[in-house]
Amino acid sequence: LPIDLIVIDFFHWPLQGEWKFDPTYWPDPDAMVQELKDMNIELMVSIWPTVDRRCENYEEMVEKGLLIRCDRGTRISLDFEGNTVHFDATNSESRAYVWNKAKQNYFSKGIKTFWLDEAEPEYSIYHFDNWRYWQGSNVSIGNIYPKEYARAFYEGQEAEGQKNIVNLLRCAWAGSQKYGALVWSGDIASSWYSLKNQFAAGLNMGMAGISWWTTDIGGFHGGNPDDEAFRELFTRWFQYGAFCPVMRLHGDREPHQPQHGTTGGATCLSGAPNEVWSYGPEVYEICKKYMKIREDMRDYTRSLMKEAHENGSPVIRPIFYDFPKDKKAWSIEDQHMYGPKYLVAPILNPGQRKRTVYLPAGATWKALDGDGVFNGGREIEVDCPMETMPVFVKQ
Repeated sequence: LPIDLIVIDFFHWPLQGEWKFDPTYWPDPDAMVQELKDMNIELMVSIWPTVDRRCENYEEMVEKGLLIRCDRGTRISLDFEGNTVHFDATNSESRAYVWNKAKQNYFSKGIKTFWLDEAEPEYSIYHFDNWRYWQGSNVSIGNIYPKEYARAFYEGQEAEGQKNIVNLLRCAWAGSQKYGALVWSGDIASSWYSLKNQFAAGLNMGMAGISWWTTDIGGFHGGNPDDEAFRELFTRWFQYGAFCPVMRLHGDREPHQPQHGTTGGATCLSGAPNEVWSYGPEVYEICKKYMKIREDMRDYTRSLMKEAHENGSPVIRPIFYDFPKDKKAWSIEDQHMYGPKYLVAPILNPGQRKRTVYLPAGATWKALDGDGVFNGGREIEVDCPMETMPVFVKQ
């Protein structure tokens, strides 16, 4: 199976705000990074913007004014796995401080890609009028936080001479794409309703100018790999994910695993296995099929990313984007184009084994699965057994 990158998720650190590997569980990260590079696998690490009041950097960051403030009450913005305050991404000195910690503990080891989580930022209580940033009140400028968070790492990596910088973020704002932001849709439910929402969200993000977008295949919250109903949802989501700007499998599966250790992030339990072979042999074969399809499209996908970089063109887009003169194309809400070549008709309902597909006028279309060739400007009904999602190639 092809693999480009492995992710080390959150709470690999001793405490939030220390931005380093916990030596209890990661005794030799340099050797780990090198071993992965020898296999041509890059490593991404999770970054959180939260700073635990117990951590080694808290007092210094308070003294230097590098944390967000509140107008009233106790300065605790999030109480997940500790009482924490977010670093102030709107303050250039704070951005530099956090990047330098990441540079020292990650970048210097060869880690060049970062997962910038909690980018909204997430608060325990959303009293927006209470929080104050270096550049102003949350009410007046709060939406720029994810953009400035992305900027902290982008500018740091750029200063080190890195090219083609891409980091994964959970939130974005107008201009985030300037700072190499690959945005995913957050901690979503593992449900058919959520899958439908992702389909719409991805298209809207692209049309809003943020072309690099992805979703947690299978959803994030819940889902048991041994549950046949969830396996169907996972399969359909995986097929759709093969034709998203970035194909990415992630989720907090059930049941959670036993606790290992007692320090650092030990109490934040891992979910059940979520690899493609965790869903039984039938689903595994389908996953292999769509991973191969994705791999075969590698050069094509890179050309779409290049076009997005140069022109702001969405990688996935509504049908009308490529067929503006086709009136019916403007009303199609359950299909999308993957670049100008592939027409994708995902399966968004449980138990669905047939669906209607509209083929836009002005082109001839060939089924990706099978030998059927069809003239455009009409609807056709196609079979869609579990192993197949309807995709048509523009001739």
